[in-house]
Amino acid sequence: MKPLGPIPAGFAARDGVLAVDGIKITELIAQAGATPAFVYSSGMIRARVAALRAAMPEALALHYAVKANPFAPLLRLMGTLVDGFDIASGGELGMAREAGLDPSLISFAGPGKRDIELQAAIMQGVTLNLESAAEARRALTIAEKLGKTPRLAIRVNPDFDLRGSGMKMGGGAKPFGIDTDKVPALAREIVAAGAEWRGFHIFAGSQSLDGAAIAETQGQVLDLAVQLAQQADVPLPHLNIGGGLGIPYFNGDSPLDLTPIGAALGERLSNRPDVLKDTQLAMEMGRFLTGEAGVYLTTILDRKESHGDIFLVTDGGLHHQLAASGNFGTVVRRNYPVAIATRFGAEPEEEASVVGCLCTPLDRLADKGHFPKADVGDVVAVFCAGAYGASASPSAFLGQGPAREILI
Repeated sequence: MKPLGPIPAGFAARDGVLAVDGIKITELIAQAGATPAFVYSSGMIRARVAALRAAMPEALALHYAVKANPFAPLLRLMGTLVDGFDIASGGELGMAREAGLDPSLISFAGPGKRDIELQAAIMQGVTLNLESAAEARRALTIAEKLGKTPRLAIRVNPDFDLRGSGMKMGGGAKPFGIDTDKVPALAREIVAAGAEWRGFHIFAGSQSLDGAAIAETQGQVLDLAVQLAQQADVPLPHLNIGGGLGIPYFNGDSPLDLTPIGAALGERLSNRPDVLKDTQLAMEMGRFLTGEAGVYLTTILDRKESHGDIFLVTDGGLHHQLAASGNFGTVVRRNYPVAIATRFGAEPEEEASVVGCLCTPLDRLADKGHFPKADVGDVVAVFCAGAYGASASPSAFLGQGPAREILI
């Protein structure tokens, strides 16, 4: 038997059935039209943003990373809750604009920006987080042709990374950002060219559950930003300190305690040097805001036994939940939090594997988990599905198509 991940707080049973914000999943499936379906809880998202604001210094702005979940109703909700948005493509810029988000509150990071993407960002007043000197010069050339003043920041490749992070974004050679020794000269060049200088974006890592490491990295980011601004002899109007706050996916993971992280950052900001006195600071998060607020629902189509093992075959799979299948950067496959939603709260009776409908052995949503006995027609819930689920999975694989999505 392989342990299942911890089910996030906020989910409960009604009449033996999983409920989201008090609504039974059977009702939500009827609202969606069928399974497979993603359900996102606006109540849980609001509560998470409120908890984060309560724990962090008041001066810290909160940004939402659109790549975590670009579902249009969710973006519109975020537009009422956070202070800014971070995108990683021209496509995400289009999604953000269609959701009615203010382009002056959007920053655009990511290597390999096409000229057409740079042009769209400059035309709309989006801040470009530059990933190379060549990209900076392309942006300046395009802006001159357009007769526009570009809003430009430098994404810095720091010499450190976030200890214990699931995905390291700094420390050593990286395709992201500009090495620290090259930053001062480029900053001076951008200012001299007449661009609207927007400061630095420093992102060292993501998905960390180590609060001490996050606090330490935030301190390193502040120190590095001060050092680079002083070396460049330029002001620092804005500093995106990255995110890195993780959520518990697997057995043994514990939720982050935000209080000491916020207290450490608050202490640093209360004693900030002059170069940071007028700097607008922002923290960028995606999965921490939405990940635990989503659940993926899929119906059991078949119950079969093979060599003594039980397989619950569903109408969903890795084409919607690639990360839960273990095929999204996981080295050793571990089980996400998964439950039989129509028997929620019932005592486990058997060991079973939950698999999808694709003809590949990679399509496994839970491996030898301990579940209540389930049969055809029962619904499986895969939790922590509010980030890097629908949009980060190969929905076109084998012609299966996308899952339904609803925000409640």
